[in-house]
Amino acid sequence: MDLNEQLSKIKRGSVEIISEEELTAKLKLNKPLRVKLGVDPTSPDIHLGHTVVIEKLKTFQDLGHKVVFIIGDFTARIGDPSGRSEARPVLDENEILENAKTYQEQVFKILDKEKTEVMFNSHWLYSLGLDGLLELAKHSTVAQMLARADFNQRYKSGNDITILEFLYPLLTGYDSVSVNSDIELGGTDQKFNLLMARQIQKDYGQQPQVVMTMPLLEGTDGVQKMSKTYNNYIGITEPPSEIFGKIMSISDELMYKYYELLTQENIADVKKGHPKQMKEKLAKIIVTKFYSPEIAENCEEEFNKVFASKELPLEIEEFVLPAGSKKEIKISELLVEAGLTESKKESERLIKQGGVKINEEKAQVDKIIKIAGELLIQVGKRKFKKIKTG
Repeated sequence: MDLNEQLSKIKRGSVEIISEEELTAKLKLNKPLRVKLGVDPTSPDIHLGHTVVIEKLKTFQDLGHKVVFIIGDFTARIGDPSGRSEARPVLDENEILENAKTYQEQVFKILDKEKTEVMFNSHWLYSLGLDGLLELAKHSTVAQMLARADFNQRYKSGNDITILEFLYPLLTGYDSVSVNSDIELGGTDQKFNLLMARQIQKDYGQQPQVVMTMPLLEGTDGVQKMSKTYNNYIGITEPPSEIFGKIMSISDELMYKYYELLTQENIADVKKGHPKQMKEKLAKIIVTKFYSPEIAENCEEEFNKVFASKELPLEIEEFVLPAGSKKEIKISELLVEAGLTESKKESERLIKQGGVKINEEKAQVDKIIKIAGELLIQVGKRKFKKIKTG
């Protein structure tokens, strides 16, 4: 593949490359480059927002480069301050390790395991020692840290900034020194950290890495970035029918962005197609990636059966109430107990919005129902459960 074609694939969907001239020079060396991504295992699951950068790593892999996937088991104990208005809560070490395990399992749904180096930054940061940390701390200033937008905002509003948080970009910058990265990828919110790594590499006598930022993917609401916090995420380990249905719920405009960042499809060709058909194709591509083509086909058939024909799904999960459970219960409480909502407050909100049906009739807030025989509960357009007594 010639240089221009490589650059076109690499630049697709990116926000900024610092600098493109340096990237071109590295590619001209015609040797495998070390492309780094660092992630802190602060949550157990990966969603499509996370995969934007991972998909770009896969592009580099397909072009013959080496991916260095760093799991920040050490830095997760500090927490990335990027975009935060306050310090992150400190995670338990066992929780970090459990999250790290699931990250490794999930990331190889996209990346080629044989072409990926997986490293834990505790390996070199524990051995850095106090002398090494003091040396590292010399390579930035308080003024430089306070020039960072999120720190500056917190400082002006009187919110605390811990010295520990100042250390975070220095430690992740040292990751780049430890693995001698040629290129580092990250979201636009990571720009300060990535540029700090360039500076630290230079100070430690290395060629500074090229920095490449990718956009933050909006969630299903089309407004906020995809996050569990905003309940607008699409998890890559969710049931395939749930992934399919969530993709079908996004706007046409957002669909084109998903195509650009999550697939290799030609966007001009996609825009020529009928939006509904293109959205179904996108949903099948995503489900196929994390499950299989057969499952994707089944999801499409099931989706059209339920939403076009207004029929019930062929398979509905059952929830059996434990023996001795109350025979009368508020609907809002039943939804939580059956795992259809996470809280009574969420249940009440959905019921008020008309999004909950009991035996195909709209539910009423705080209504007490009798549990006898079998109940069919529908939450939103895609969640169904049969409730039975034990």
